[in-house]
Amino acid sequence: MTSATHALQQPALVLNRNWVPIHLTSARHALLLVYQSVARAVHPADLSLHRFHTWADLRPPDGTPVVHTVTRTIPVPEIVVLERYGRIPRRSVPFNRKNLFLRDRYRCQYCGTQLDARELTIDHVHPRVHGGVSSWENCVLACIPCNRRKAHRTPSQAGMHPMRAPVRPRWTPRHLFNGIPRRATWERVIGDAYWNVDLER
Repeated sequence: MTSATHALQQPALVLNRNWVPIHLTSARHALLLVYQSVARAVHPADLSLHRFHTWADLRPPDGTPVVHTVTRTIPVPEIVVLERYGRIPRRSVPFNRKNLFLRDRYRCQYCGTQLDARELTIDHVHPRVHGGVSSWENCVLACIPCNRRKAHRTPSQAGMHPMRAPVRPRWTPRHLFNGIPRRATWERVIGDAYWNVDLER
């Protein structure tokens, strides 16, 4: 695999026209969107916006991923802003183990202890033997001792109630990056204040 091919397969962040992250795509597709005038490329140094002709004329800094044409060396965009699309797609957070651990912040919902993932289990608040289902609203993290103590009893029977009512988390752009390291250029656009906001407020 050539360096250019590898660069074009890297993820690129897509923002709507209001600069809200809505999607991840390949750098190849991001460059195509800029070429087709569907989006503008964001310069990582000063966050200026560029259409294809000005983007292709940029002198890329050393180490910047590029693609070569017969006459040009074109930087590979890491962020693009859509020209016209202003909406935020409706999405839901997938119900899976990773997202459940993130929602409960690696903390037993019965005793409040924060633990390593290996020391936590998934408890059905209303046990399956009593008709409980696997869902956002019925599953919480529990440490092994709490899970054993509660066993197959309901919260009322066990005298054990979750510290917080289990709910389906609201989707936010941070879910775009599950399992994908965020690039330094993406951080400049989003900022720590955006990512660290308390979602319960």
